[in-house]
Amino acid sequence: MKAIRRFTVRPVLPEPLQPLSDLARNLRWSWHPETCELFQSVDPGRWTASDGDPIRLLGSVAPARLTELAADPGFLARLTAAAADLRAYTEGDRWYQAQDADLPSAVAYFSPEFGITAALPQYSGGLGILAGDHLKAASDLGVPLIGVGLLYRHGYFRQTLSGDGWQQEHYPVLDPHELPLIQLKEPDDTPAQVTLALPGGRFLRARIWLAQVGRVPLLLLDSDVEENDLGERGVTDRLYGGGSEHRLLQEMLLGIGGVRAVRTYCRLTGHAAPEVFHTNEGHAGFLGLERISELCGTGLGFDAALEAVRAGTVFTTHTPVPAGIDRFDRELVARHFGAAAELPGIEVDRILRLGREDYPGGEPHLFNMAAMGLRLAQRANGVSLLHGQVSREMFSGLWPGFDAEEVPITSVTNGVHAPTWVAPEVLRLAEDADPAAGEPGTERWDAAAGLPDADLWALRRTLRARLVDEVRDRLRVSWRQRGAGSAELGWIDSVLDPSVLTIGFARRVPSYKRLTLMLRDKERLTQLLLHPERPVQIVVAGKAHPADDGGKRLIQELVRFADDPKVRHRIVFLPDYGMAMAQKLYPGCDIWLNNPLRPLEACGTSGMKAALNGCLNLSVLDGWWDEWFEPDFGWAIPTADGTATDTDRRDDIEAAALYELLEQRVTPRFYERGGAGLPDRWIEMVRRTLTRLGPKVLAGRMVREYVERLYAPAARAHRTLGPEQAGELAAWKSRVRWAWPSVWVDHVETSAATGMAELGTAVSLRVRVALGDLRPEDVEVQAVSGRVDTDDRIADASTVPLKPVSGPDTEGRWSYEGPLTLDRTGPFGYTVRVLPAHRLLASPAEPGLVAVASDDIGEGAGVLLR
Repeated sequence: MKAIRRFTVRPVLPEPLQPLSDLARNLRWSWHPETCELFQSVDPGRWTASDGDPIRLLGSVAPARLTELAADPGFLARLTAAAADLRAYTEGDRWYQAQDADLPSAVAYFSPEFGITAALPQYSGGLGILAGDHLKAASDLGVPLIGVGLLYRHGYFRQTLSGDGWQQEHYPVLDPHELPLIQLKEPDDTPAQVTLALPGGRFLRARIWLAQVGRVPLLLLDSDVEENDLGERGVTDRLYGGGSEHRLLQEMLLGIGGVRAVRTYCRLTGHAAPEVFHTNEGHAGFLGLERISELCGTGLGFDAALEAVRAGTVFTTHTPVPAGIDRFDRELVARHFGAAAELPGIEVDRILRLGREDYPGGEPHLFNMAAMGLRLAQRANGVSLLHGQVSREMFSGLWPGFDAEEVPITSVTNGVHAPTWVAPEVLRLAEDADPAAGEPGTERWDAAAGLPDADLWALRRTLRARLVDEVRDRLRVSWRQRGAGSAELGWIDSVLDPSVLTIGFARRVPSYKRLTLMLRDKERLTQLLLHPERPVQIVVAGKAHPADDGGKRLIQELVRFADDPKVRHRIVFLPDYGMAMAQKLYPGCDIWLNNPLRPLEACGTSGMKAALNGCLNLSVLDGWWDEWFEPDFGWAIPTADGTATDTDRRDDIEAAALYELLEQRVTPRFYERGGAGLPDRWIEMVRRTLTRLGPKVLAGRMVREYVERLYAPAARAHRTLGPEQAGELAAWKSRVRWAWPSVWVDHVETSAATGMAELGTAVSLRVRVALGDLRPEDVEVQAVSGRVDTDDRIADASTVPLKPVSGPDTEGRWSYEGPLTLDRTGPFGYTVRVLPAHRLLASPAEPGLVAVASDDIGEGAGVLLR
């Protein structure tokens, strides 16, 4: 029979054991082995059965066992020490508190998903895992972050396989009362809520749940409340589920409701109000509109409010392709805003203009969330050096007239949270050599330098053997789910070999990640798997989006190959990839394979997690690997990314390069033995990966960069741009935009007599410009110079400001002069341009206005020195 109602029955902990509840409710346990060991000692069997979730453990442990522990002096002493350690961690000063800089009092960090722990399944892939690692590293460093997201009642989905290898999705119901969450409540003990107005006089209400991530509060909004109608209750049902309007409501709740949740949390707890708002991808972009609305409510005009909001906003883009951006029909967006719906104080047309695609190739009927995110943020970044370049090119249409390299989008390369992803044995071995090596938030990752080869190799063998056991257990469960009986599964006991080179490949399964590139030549792959002297074995995992049948077909193709009795002991596909599996997979692999279509991998942090465990990377030069690859750390798969190469031909070329690397370089290096019977050269690569690559890929490094390069400048801009200054900047921009059609470069003269000159020569420029109703203090006139290509396009340009020397003349023209130094050999060229200039601008490109000299504005103008 099926129950008609469900309750969560919580245990009553004896008074001496009350600190267990505090330890369980703070997710620091998910990266703190000592706390996990304490919970495990409560009941080892139930700890295993609860998948290492303290909340589930405490909900199932027998009362008699609790009574026994309450009288156990040894356990109580450990409990007291653990509670004291957590208090010291959450209340003591850390890196952030020791900085001299005038840092923000708080930062609000918005993301549609957060991967904190498998016990709180609110993530689908890399974006969420990155957000979780960002919060954990911020906690370790003492950064006063407030995380904001949604609480999805079904999470993403659980994955199984059918008998023929087709992905099956399952959506378990998550009860917030059974998760490590606390409901935020008002002083009268009623649930704290946020409310959004919907068309037709309806409302969307959401409760606020708190997940405590070390020092960082994470606020999760849940629309499954009784006051909502059925449709509104389902807004936070699934991560990335539903149609276009469903997604729009999720993103309105995340952005607008999220700001309201932050205000509520700060009011109830006394937490400092955020000075900086960080939008992790465009899903939360509506947060800027809510903050504009707040300021408009104080009497500030829309334009001034926009400038004030932009000053304190950081936007991070994670997609390298336009197809990865959320875009909504403009009419759908318009229906959900204005007098009859949300943010009635803001004109709907103003909102629509923020997301419009008014650039070449844009679609006027669509509302682009990334375009809005960039227009609402004074500072923006990609997530690797290469992705920053790709993003500047992709979004260059928002800054017409500027070269892609001048688009104001920088990059902060992602990092990963070592205490979450590094096997305890790796940390322990490092700490034995240097007790400070594993301190969270530090860059100390060099203890492996002094470890003996034999110890490093023994550790690698131990981790590989553990992965083999894990794979067999998971494979057995998967085959039973596919319909196999126990009597048919004896072969699983011989799947994988602890002494064989092990390759890992695990990630989401969109087509660009090329799950099946390894299958391009199945016969050649089979030879690699079954090589009599240098075999390889491969562990593969990944989920396709429920609506992506193409991705599901890729999974099915790989599963069918792995089902072949000839190779199934050497290659396996494990369903239901998630954090729990990943934490076992990364440490046990020798090689981490990544073969996306370059440059479509924004960063790709799975290889970072593997590297921190001593796993070597074998990857296309994309994302972070393009930035930090060295032969000491692994191998680069050559790419055929020229525009003349069709997709099939490219896959053939790159698959052949992958096979060649494995056959000729990777497997010989792994299996060759030195004088002591150890793979000396392989071990040295492991050591260099840990000591030299390790510090670069840490999330602590990433968060420090965000603080120093983005959060601190944003906080300073926020403080500088008070209402009066924001009004001044808005009025100035309006005046400049109105006057700009009358701005142009009228004439350019140079002292160069011919088209030849020697290196180091300085020539003088004299320029006449029309400024219309503007004054010289409103603009900067620049000479832009550098090497030129055959089309006379300037590359690697440098700029020199020119000084006004006279004007206006009878025609209203102003004269500017300045030197131009010919500091590079070869074809050299220059041009002249005019940019708006104001002390409150974060970048000269910010207004998106530029006037450039034409080819025929005067004798000697634009001369090329060859």
